[in-house]
Amino acid sequence: MPIEPTEEEAAAARTVFGPRLDLALAYAQALATAGVERGLIGPREAERIWERHLLNCAVLQELVPEGVELGDVGSGAGLPGIPVAIARPDLTVYLMEPMLRRTTWLREVIAELGLENVEIIRAKAHIVAESGQHFDVVTSRAVAALPTLAEWSMPLVRKQGQLLAIKGDSAEEELAAASGILAELGAESSEVVRCGESVLAMPTTAVRIVAGRDGKVLKKKKAPAPSGSASAGKAGGRQSSRNNGNGNGRAGRSGQSQGQSSSDRRSH
Repeated sequence: MPIEPTEEEAAAARTVFGPRLDLALAYAQALATAGVERGLIGPREAERIWERHLLNCAVLQELVPEGVELGDVGSGAGLPGIPVAIARPDLTVYLMEPMLRRTTWLREVIAELGLENVEIIRAKAHIVAESGQHFDVVTSRAVAALPTLAEWSMPLVRKQGQLLAIKGDSAEEELAAASGILAELGAESSEVVRCGESVLAMPTTAVRIVAGRDGKVLKKKKAPAPSGSASAGKAGGRQSSRNNGNGNGRAGRSGQSQGQSSSDRRSH
């Protein structure tokens, strides 16, 4: 059964997707059928594919400069990356998704639609960041709360590039909560913006963060050692020596056996 937009949604889709509307229609059909069957989206989402998914995501392209590289974190079913790529053939869009069943479906859809401006990276965001790859724009939707999302995504953003995170009513609150980590990550500015106000009854709310430097992965801070641990270690060492001298070798051998068993379990 074709997934047709309402008259209002069709008018918005013609404006957003222009001559590539047929690709958007085909993607909507794939989402509402195979996407549901293979668990990419929930079964109730098929009825609101256009309003909640395609149009909601595609209008993010209003914030994206011409001809840049865009990385989509936690792409899942290709949202928001594929709608943006359909609306903007001038962009090169990289869909980052670690799960094999999702990337398999994404490859199938991209091939069916003939989207030559879309590539897939099967990896988590922090793995891509550790490889040194950067993008002019990094997007996401429904991946994590902003403080966590920023830590994953900002290391991927080039200097003066943007992190664009689709958020709902919690955008202002999440942005306030992320102020500390954004400063650590070198954010130059941040704001809540609305996209699609001229075409959507309910515009898309997003957080835009501009990078003041090339992104880099934050080093994890080591927890301070508990006070007195050194003296406790020395005392423990003396006690262990005394125990070994008192014929407790059997306990030592038993401990080694237990340690080997524990190691074996972890390796599985």
